[in-house]
Amino acid sequence: MFLPISKQDMEKRGWNQADFVLVTGDAYIDHPSFGTAIISRLLERFGYKVAILAQPNWRTAEDFTRFGRPRLGFLINGGNVDSMVNHYSVFKHRRKRDEYSPGGKAGLRPDRAVIVYSNRAREAYKDAPVIIGGLEASLRRLGHYDYWDDRVRRSILLDSRADILIYGMGERAIIEIAEALDSGIAAKDIGWIRGTCVRGKLADADEEAMLLPSFEEIASDKRRYGDSFAMQYRNNDAISGKQVIEPYGKENCVIQNPPQPPLEREELDQIYELDYEGEYHPIYEKLGGVPALREVKFSLISSRGCFGGCSFCALTFHQGRELRSRSIESLVKEAKALTEKPDFKGYIHDVGGPTANFRHPACKKQLKAGVCKNRDCLYPKPCGQMEIDHEEYRRLLRQLRELPGIKKVFIRSGIRYDYLMADKNKDFLKDLCRYHISGTLKVAPEHISPPVLAQMRKPDKGVFQRFSQAYQETNRRLGLKQYLIPYLISSHPGSRLDDAVELALFLKENHFIPDQVQDFYPTPGTLSTCIYYTEEDPFTKEPVHVAKDLEEKKMQRALIHFHKPENRKLVKAALEKAGRKELIPVLLGHREQKNRKGRKK
Repeated sequence: MFLPISKQDMEKRGWNQADFVLVTGDAYIDHPSFGTAIISRLLERFGYKVAILAQPNWRTAEDFTRFGRPRLGFLINGGNVDSMVNHYSVFKHRRKRDEYSPGGKAGLRPDRAVIVYSNRAREAYKDAPVIIGGLEASLRRLGHYDYWDDRVRRSILLDSRADILIYGMGERAIIEIAEALDSGIAAKDIGWIRGTCVRGKLADADEEAMLLPSFEEIASDKRRYGDSFAMQYRNNDAISGKQVIEPYGKENCVIQNPPQPPLEREELDQIYELDYEGEYHPIYEKLGGVPALREVKFSLISSRGCFGGCSFCALTFHQGRELRSRSIESLVKEAKALTEKPDFKGYIHDVGGPTANFRHPACKKQLKAGVCKNRDCLYPKPCGQMEIDHEEYRRLLRQLRELPGIKKVFIRSGIRYDYLMADKNKDFLKDLCRYHISGTLKVAPEHISPPVLAQMRKPDKGVFQRFSQAYQETNRRLGLKQYLIPYLISSHPGSRLDDAVELALFLKENHFIPDQVQDFYPTPGTLSTCIYYTEEDPFTKEPVHVAKDLEEKKMQRALIHFHKPENRKLVKAALEKAGRKELIPVLLGHREQKNRKGRKK
């Protein structure tokens, strides 16, 4: 049974009042790929009454009174994606679709949804506690560069006027907050819970707290912004992390408590075995359903966290670098339940997480001392302390594909090929090619130029080339014709026009036709966004080239898709600007030569 979405639903359950009203920018989907479902079902398990206010009319406060005043407070998130990313392309054009809305309809949530919803909740019930969380709140928890405003904005906790901000994966924090509120403690006095940010005075800080540069400093000085980011980046571990203080003026501050420890395997199993419907709410059926559910409905989430450390990924700040995974038994149980659904066709679309082939913490040291502050697990090459093992993942996949009713188990959430290549046992690669792809495998080298890869914290192109050869050889031995498609990012910090030319040549020489190219998008909470804004590495203070000119960005993207007829003019202009005219016939081929002969006549 879905949780109440109306006063009538509450009355059918015999409720006079909800304990919490959970407000979200997404349509209501009761599936564990969506934070709204996890938090609401977890609270339900602990005996709390939760009503769902999905995509409310934010233009007045009326919709926020739909259930009456919640006994313990409002819980607010912007949805599974930051609302500004959801609404705008990297070129700041308004998107025409919203995959998280009924029928893909755009415009059903406001820009900066967390701020707008929180203020409407305050307007509806001034004395009701407001707790914000989810990705949008988590990655904007302290002063942050905002690409759409092109300036540093202050903590979303302040602009939303919320009482408490939950950052990271919020299961432990939300239960602790609920218990504190239920015991009669005022929201303004709940300042000790890990994984939360609260407003306070400098005098409230712990003695060992880390003092960041003030908001006034980071808003006016890019170097100080970089200093602040570096301090936060190195202080994001549950074991070694300290309380962090960001001053606003002389007395006031935002206090970030240390992170919550990651959920252990048994706890993750319990979370994913809660009583989910696994569907979007029936009210959306006549509107065409909710597109975002399609890809994940028959997928299994096997892990959380990622020690990959890519600069452009926000996982370091949100889920963290310490990896935890679910048990094989729990995942097999969920897969069996999928086979019983009437619309299941026999295909599990994915078994993974942020990185599919990570199943364990990177090393045992992390469990005692936390993640290394000044070293990455995989960059520039795999750490000697890393425990590299695919055997449990292989056992999991084998048990899944042997289940009655399962025709194929796909892996689509991304393979770290550098981790795979570091494993001396290549049986996983054989299994991957034989059982878990269908014609093509998509991997993410992102680029091949050394300066760009260094800023991305990705392995050198030689690792990708060796993986490509191993992949081709494995398929040859298996008698399969399967291909490799690279994911690439254009205009990432560090990428000059020369680097884009080098990438185009590499693609040409290796006969790669990229399926998906993404222009670098400066979203809150990533190292790459900090570099984009400051134009320097926050750790070394070395300057970094950043492509901010629209014409250069278009050229870099066109060079990756040099084979497309509509890009010929831009590719030629890019090669001329880079002083590489001799490459025009190489990249543009005989058609360009014929065009040139035609012009001479």
